[in-house]
Amino acid sequence: MRGRLRAELRGRIPEELLELVPSSFDIVGSREKAIGIIEIPAGLEEYEREIAEAMMDSNKNIVSVLAKESERMGEFRTRVYRIITGDPDTEVLHKEAGCLFRVDPRRVYFSTRESTERERLVTEVQGSENILVMFSGIAPLSIRIARVHKQVRVTGVELNLEAHRYAVENIFLNKVADRVRLIQGDVREVCPSMGEMFDRVLMPLPRGAYLFLDVAIPLLKEGGTLHFYHWSPEKEPFTGAEKLMSEAATSAGKRHCITNRVRVSQYSPRVWKIRLDVQFRDK
Repeated sequence: MRGRLRAELRGRIPEELLELVPSSFDIVGSREKAIGIIEIPAGLEEYEREIAEAMMDSNKNIVSVLAKESERMGEFRTRVYRIITGDPDTEVLHKEAGCLFRVDPRRVYFSTRESTERERLVTEVQGSENILVMFSGIAPLSIRIARVHKQVRVTGVELNLEAHRYAVENIFLNKVADRVRLIQGDVREVCPSMGEMFDRVLMPLPRGAYLFLDVAIPLLKEGGTLHFYHWSPEKEPFTGAEKLMSEAATSAGKRHCITNRVRVSQYSPRVWKIRLDVQFRDK
């Protein structure tokens, strides 16, 4: 992608600046309409319009280009984006693995880069499981699981009302409303009040998920599996997460067994997003 974008930019920006062109950018949407999202590096600010136009020239489905203006922020994990050029309507229908997701990246959290990880989790599910997805967003995980596994029952809980509204639309778009239940609210308040136990609990919130382990662990059936995400230093990616898990299991009066350790993706040069798959049993 970088080489293609560079080729489009040759002759539009000074040759010596081509090395600064980002190695990748995100595309959210479909062949009919998509949004390009890029981080403009220092030194290229005055050429952002040329970069955006080159993105659109090399990807004819891109109708708008957004510049990242912030990191993920707050409990809704949203960014500030600025439109460099194109259509101000940034709501799109994103296609992934045969599923459709209505989303506006300026209003709710959604990452195309997590598609591979979503696929990994889909393959973990077996049989007619009862599954809880905490921090479920616009419901990509819930929908992808339900589309593949026809006997499952998935509950998604999301605090952001805007994301919840998109999720409701998305479960009907994908014809899984009979297998996916969506609840808008705080997982700390909603989940303990459901009076229900789960075979599998997913916590796709790398920053701060450990603060909700005391909610998640008691909701698991005997032998149930927890998928826990954490941001960790590159040199010891699993040590801190394992310590948090051990402490949480002890507090819950449970025995735990880590069945899988996964480096999911690199967040920054020295920080990784990791996943622990953990089974729990009564002592």
